[in-house]
Amino acid sequence: MSLGTITWIDGEWIEGNPPLLGPMSHSWWMASSVFDGARAFRRLAPDLDRHCARMVESARTFHMNVPVSAEEMVALSWEGIERFPEDAELYVRPLMYFEDGFITPDPASSRFILTIFNAPLPRWHGVTACVSSYRRPTPEAAPTNAKASCLYPNVGRALLEAKEKGCDTAVVLDGLGNVAEFAVNNLFLAKDGVAKTPAANGCFLSGLTRRRVIELLSDAGTPVEEATLTLDDVFDADEVFLTGNYSKVLPVVRVADSDYQIGPVATLARDLYFDFAEREGARKG
Repeated sequence: MSLGTITWIDGEWIEGNPPLLGPMSHSWWMASSVFDGARAFRRLAPDLDRHCARMVESARTFHMNVPVSAEEMVALSWEGIERFPEDAELYVRPLMYFEDGFITPDPASSRFILTIFNAPLPRWHGVTACVSSYRRPTPEAAPTNAKASCLYPNVGRALLEAKEKGCDTAVVLDGLGNVAEFAVNNLFLAKDGVAKTPAANGCFLSGLTRRRVIELLSDAGTPVEEATLTLDDVFDADEVFLTGNYSKVLPVVRVADSDYQIGPVATLARDLYFDFAEREGARKG
């Protein structure tokens, strides 16, 4: 059987896109859901444990009653992954939402589902970007410390704006005008052999692939600095690249009017990441 999408709901796996929400569901009209996303490919799921742990953290940020532990999420994820062919490239998405409440959600109505679906890894290619006219919210204005669905309409309009300009993505600034990230990816640049990435200041999610790449580059002897970066830093860089769970590591070849070559730091970051995935991504136990 060729599977496209499966979802674990209340103890069983269901194919397709099962209807779960009604017109009175809190999550539908109040956007009260959180999720995470892990990758699986060739029976490897690197950092799956970190993604499930962050899922629990996001749920607690929303004051949800968490019915499934991170360890249980990992086990369920592998159960679902192994329903697909060994060479499948998959997206693993645990999600929690509130069913009941009027404005204020009812924590007792917290629900957990896990969806796994086919999602081929993007090929190694040069990404283009513009500078978005939209900005990231501050922690006082939005739940930026969670991977929350309510943050993504702003991301979506940044991407739509980029595509209208003929670009793949956009550099998004924070409230002070410093560089925060790309629309759905963390941003890295390289200058004189040193990799730099915006310091996590609470206005964007410090991605798990971002953290892993920092660790891998540092262990391999490439200096990595987390710093306040401006657009001038980006335009003056030798290389720019992005990291994220969906794409992992991709080089950026243009930001606004600045062009870049696919360079050695981005290439090394990608090679190190997939070496790590082969070494550590298999199911444990």
